[in-house]
Amino acid sequence: MPSLPRPAALRRLVPALAMLTLLAGCAIAPPRTDDPLEKFNRKSYAFNMALDKHVLRPVAVGYTKVTPKPVQTSISDFFTNIRLPISIANNLLQARPSDAMADTGRFLINMTVGLAGFFDPATKMQIPLKETDFGITLARWGVPEGDFVMVPLLGPSTFRDVWQYPVDGYLFDPMSYFSSNHKFHWGQYYIPQVVYFIQMRAQLLDADSFLQTAYDPYAFVRDAWRQNRLNKIYDGNPPADVMLKLQQGQGSNNQNQNFDPAELLKEQQQWEQKQKQQNNSGKPTGG
Repeated sequence: MPSLPRPAALRRLVPALAMLTLLAGCAIAPPRTDDPLEKFNRKSYAFNMALDKHVLRPVAVGYTKVTPKPVQTSISDFFTNIRLPISIANNLLQARPSDAMADTGRFLINMTVGLAGFFDPATKMQIPLKETDFGITLARWGVPEGDFVMVPLLGPSTFRDVWQYPVDGYLFDPMSYFSSNHKFHWGQYYIPQVVYFIQMRAQLLDADSFLQTAYDPYAFVRDAWRQNRLNKIYDGNPPADVMLKLQQGQGSNNQNQNFDPAELLKEQQQWEQKQKQQNNSGKPTGG
């Protein structure tokens, strides 16, 4: 497996990327709602789901069983706080100094009063959390999102959003600096990342039922992810026309301009009813 670029190389890359984004203008790029890579994406999704079924989910279930809820909360708070420099840096790149200051205040308070971030007194002090990433930074500077892509091991993304993994992960993530500046002989520097992913997966266990009842789980994940990204880009309030384009679709799979978004829910309900009828037909009736 080829090695990922180290922070020094990426530091040289960022100025060039910054220039490209500045030249792209300050308007948020419109979302692309077609799926030209669907054939590959579905295969990648199937791989990811198989890995989740046989490895990630069982580990997450075991983690929740042996880890007390207060400990899980503290671990979640720690990783939320330790990754705040990612948001601070990107808020600055997005020309949002007030959001960067809010995240800086949260980081400092939780690192001190919150005992290295294992507690979250900043929330009780009503200091807002302004999470963001490099993909959102590129979107705010008008960089087109490109095709939707289901990345093996990493999950849903786009050609634009996938840049957050090398840039945020190697330039702005304190855990990356810690691992790159300490020598480990047994791979101990992977432990924080492993715990982080287990904690993230554990937080999604309650959402598994939604995916299991979806008539097309891949499309459900793809469209839910797109809507979530739009909410983040537009601070939770995307324009109505942008959301309508996302719901209607712009690709070859759905070019009906009279498309009613409520039909998606209707289809979902019909599928669930059909599943219930099939299940009940296999059971003996009383009387």
